[in-house]
Amino acid sequence: MAEQFDAIIIGAGIIGASVGLELARRGWRTLNVDRLPAAGYGSTSASCAIIRSHYSTLDGTALAFEGYQYWRHWVEHLGVADERGLARFEEVGCAVMKTLSNGYLKSICENLDTLGILWEDWDNETLKKRLPIYDLRCFAPAKLPDDPGFGEATGLAIAGAAFMPQAGYISDPQLATHNIQIAAEAAGARFQFNTDVIKIHQADGAVRGVILANGDEIEAPVVVNVGGPHSAKVNEMAGVADAMKIKTRALRQEVVHLPSPDGFDYMTHGPVASDSDIACYSRPEVGNYILFGSEDPECDAREWADPDNYNTEFTAQWQTQALRAGQRVPGLKIPNQAAGVVSLYDVTDDWIPIYDCSDLPGFYMAIGSSGNQFKNAPVAGAMMAELISRCQDGHDHDADPVRFDYLYTKRQANIGFFSRNREINPNSSFTVLG
Repeated sequence: MAEQFDAIIIGAGIIGASVGLELARRGWRTLNVDRLPAAGYGSTSASCAIIRSHYSTLDGTALAFEGYQYWRHWVEHLGVADERGLARFEEVGCAVMKTLSNGYLKSICENLDTLGILWEDWDNETLKKRLPIYDLRCFAPAKLPDDPGFGEATGLAIAGAAFMPQAGYISDPQLATHNIQIAAEAAGARFQFNTDVIKIHQADGAVRGVILANGDEIEAPVVVNVGGPHSAKVNEMAGVADAMKIKTRALRQEVVHLPSPDGFDYMTHGPVASDSDIACYSRPEVGNYILFGSEDPECDAREWADPDNYNTEFTAQWQTQALRAGQRVPGLKIPNQAAGVVSLYDVTDDWIPIYDCSDLPGFYMAIGSSGNQFKNAPVAGAMMAELISRCQDGHDHDADPVRFDYLYTKRQANIGFFSRNREINPNSSFTVLG
């Protein structure tokens, strides 16, 4: 006889584990299945794990600020000890450069003001005092290194920055996921690793469970796709992809680790930073390194990938990002040996995630979240648990979107904002910034 659960969650990354935790706390018998050997072992482990609240949309900003509260109250959120210790939230703040391409942060700062999120207006004198390693000249638009104008200033100076003190990064994203797994298991959840789902079992027009690669069948009236870069393949398996207006794809990314310039302790004094003038974001990295990721400028070709067959080695993109970073931080020493991370994002058409039900009763999705949703995992798990519970009780989410009350900020989210059937949101940055 097939084993039975109330819900099967495909994926045990930071969001999948959070969905399992929140459903288990509601008394559901849950099982997270993951093809990898441990929780948070896939794209979560490669996450830059940045915690910030500035987003292009008010809904995205509100979700992120609620997510920030969970990290501040991490011990209380978990409610249990983990023998491996707890992930640390390094609250170093976030400085965002004011540039022409981001409208000098006017709309973003309006979102922050609307939600009462603290921010400071830094002029260039303040910016230079806080980050003396910076060259504040303009270099936009971003170019490829073989462009004749690469590295040449295109303006006297950027227009300062907005600094959000309520921001930072998580020291160990995989440990954070293990923390959630332990909390979920304490609530009765189960996890099964090295387990590959090959079929979404259906009967009478609804989900009935999953079939595994070893032939085992596990029964459940609810299956949740939190498959990260594999989300599109899971949706195809369920037969729901064609009916969705918003789709997901796996996007290959390279993240660069470079030593901080001599004489500057970036681990102590460096904030998270976002700099669309050079198309890089950054944060401190262990060993007094600086991590640089790409903000996906137009001149860079996006490399859509098969998550089961992609290049895991560094390419010329690594050097491109390192050289772009060197425009802002000219004291950077770029080593001959590449260091950093090569991984995949799970990206929607407008870079806003899908937290939704589907046209297949019992099949739900928390997808398109890679790149900028790690920070929101705890609240996304709670939001998905509310959505799933309401829909399983008969609520028509497509006709009347479920509302979700945020625990900390006391706002109410319209989960329909994250619908699979929304129109592409024109207010998105259409990049990893969200």
